[in-house]
Order: sequence, then C-alpha cells, then structure tokens
Amino acid sequence: MIRLDHVTFHYEDLRMEFDVAVAKGEFLGIIGPSGSGKSTLLNLIAGFESPAAGHIFIANREVTASPPAKRPVTMIFQDNNSFAHLDVWTNVALGLSPSLKLDADQRALINSALAATGLEAYARRKPGELSGGERQRIAIARALVRDQPVLLLDEPFTALGPKLRQDMLDLVVALHKSRGLTTLMVSHHPEDARRAADRTAFIANGRILAIAPTAELFAAARDPEITEYLGL
Repeated sequence: MIRLDHVTFHYEDLRMEFDVAVAKGEFLGIIGPSGSGKSTLLNLIAGFESPAAGHIFIANREVTASPPAKRPVTMIFQDNNSFAHLDVWTNVALGLSPSLKLDADQRALINSALAATGLEAYARRKPGELSGGERQRIAIARALVRDQPVLLLDEPFTALGPKLRQDMLDLVVALHKSRGLTTLMVSHHPEDARRAADRTAFIANGRILAIAPTAELFAAARDPEITEYLGL
C-alpha cells in the first residue's frame, strides 16, 4: 500500500533515509526520540515535504512529485486544526468541501461522521465550548468524510490525559478496522503502539533502526538505543 524506496531528506545537518513498506490495512506505530525523523516520515508520505532522492509509492502509484491534495491520504496533527469561529458541523464539512457547497448525500455523510465520533449532540457548538478530546474528535470526523484509504496521525493525543488518550486511540483503532484503513501513527508514548499497532518501527537519527510485530519489538529489543528508549 505504501512504499518508500531509498527516500532521503536533509534537515540541517541530519541526513535521513527511509526504506519501508506498509501493507494495505496495516496499523504501523512509529516511535523514537524527539528529532529523530518520525514526523518527517509522515510529512514525506503526505507530500508536505519533498525528498532529496528516492521514490514514494501509495497504492501502487508513484506520488513522489504529487502535491498533498493529489495523494489518497488524510493526516491528523497534534493540533486539531479546528476553526474557532465555526461550529463543529462546519469544521467537519470543510474536510469534504472547502466551499461548503454540499448536496444531500454529503450532508448525510457529515452527520454520519459526527455520529461515529460521538459529536452528533455538539454539531452546533464552537470548538471553544468542547473538551480537548472532543476537539480532537473533530479532526477524526473530518478524516472520515475525506474517506481516504491512508490515515496518518502525528502525535494526535499527546496533549490529552492518559484515560482520554486511550479512549481516542480506541476510537481510531475501531475506525481503522471498520473502514479498512492503512494507518501510520507517530507517538511519544510507546504504550500507544502496544495498544494499537500491528507492527512498530523505531526511528533514530533519521533511520528506521528496527521494524517488527509490536509485541516482538517490545519483548526482544536487542538494539541498545531501543532498550534505552524503552527503559528495558
């Protein structure tokens, strides 16, 4: 579904290089120290960064030179990117049509996404009237109406408390399974990968040092960098 072939990227004095393949329907967790290249990997896949060399493929199509809008990808960031002056319904609708010119089917799709994320009762409230978890649900609902096969999450729940973060993660996992998504999630919390990911990749110094089934990576972290990071 997703393949990066000898993709390189330069940030200041750090040269990053990524070779990785993610299968259709897989949930890949991405962990590692701050500044190691985790977010850059997602930005390369989404098209927000351009590689210095190499090739990026999504769904058997090369997208290396394609702009973000032409890639079958939705990305959710740590900042939920909601518009404070617009109500929840309109914030979600923007993911479907920036012009907000919507037909009946599109309106029904928005209502369905709000119901799926538990926001139906808050449709006419402004983001400032909601909790942090509810605001992050706006971003998830917006991802649903975009209906793209690839979902990228860049530390989306870092600002939430442990219980709320688990609830949001469980919601993402449920949607991942019900929609048959291919999901990549960067997190500073290794337990998020334990809870959600089929496989987990460990990134350090701009490279994937290890990638394995999640339970295997956590149980047999032989690389000293991984061991130190996980506190094993």
